[in-house]
Amino acid sequence: MRCADLARIIGVLLLAFALGACSAVKLAYNNLPEVSYWWLDGYFDFDSTQTPKVRDELAQLLAWHRQNELPKVIALLQEAQGLAPGEVTPAQACKFADSIRERLLAVTERAEPATTDLALTLSESQLQQLERKYAKLNNEYRKDWLDRTPAQVQEKRYDQFLDRMEDFYGRLTAEQRDLLKQQVAQSVFNPQLADAERRKRQQEALAMLRGFGAKKPSPAEARSALHAYLLRIADPPPGPWRDQQQALLEEGCRNLVALHNGTSASQREQAVRRLQAYQSDLRQLVAAR
Repeated sequence: MRCADLARIIGVLLLAFALGACSAVKLAYNNLPEVSYWWLDGYFDFDSTQTPKVRDELAQLLAWHRQNELPKVIALLQEAQGLAPGEVTPAQACKFADSIRERLLAVTERAEPATTDLALTLSESQLQQLERKYAKLNNEYRKDWLDRTPAQVQEKRYDQFLDRMEDFYGRLTAEQRDLLKQQVAQSVFNPQLADAERRKRQQEALAMLRGFGAKKPSPAEARSALHAYLLRIADPPPGPWRDQQQALLEEGCRNLVALHNGTSASQREQAVRRLQAYQSDLRQLVAAR
């Protein structure tokens, strides 16, 4: 699988430290190599030669992340803790989002050599397995988002956001819930555009990997192609999808700030306690290396 997908797993964990249950995240982090292996195996059905290499690379990646990245995440949480008691601006929220993105890109870059080595060993049967996995994911996405009415899509997104915010701030007031509903109703989120983009990237990935099998590029050439592909995901070329991503980022910053600035002193105190707990868990994870 693309190293971006592995970065997403860690990314989910990083974001969960900002808006999730810390004890569950700590357990998930320690089990990440094993969980990641089976997750990736579902895409490729690794053979007996690939399996030990993949397991070893995942363990090495987590060890590197624990030593090099977790302290940086702790620093981000400390920064967020300093902001939580007061009012914040969209610029501050977006700066924090950019910092998280930098940490995800660091994981992606670290995983590139191992991902390239794996990509050069994939067989046609494994790429067919990848196609089947993509088809399954696309079908699930269609059921989750495309087969729903606009009202149902809004309801689903509202429920997701509400769970995250209440886990962080505590129970929201009726007024705060109304604000969240309004934000979701006015969102520029376009599931059809997202579906078209993900299918496009899937086809690009399959074409690139099949090209590796046919042309037998050198590791350096393959890594260059993989790097360029990942850059198109991280920084899309000009067009509707890039515009959508930028609009969603700015919207998310504005919405988070509007909600946070409308919270009470006790809700902000709850947020500070959450951030302190996350930092404590992360320090324990760093010390456990």
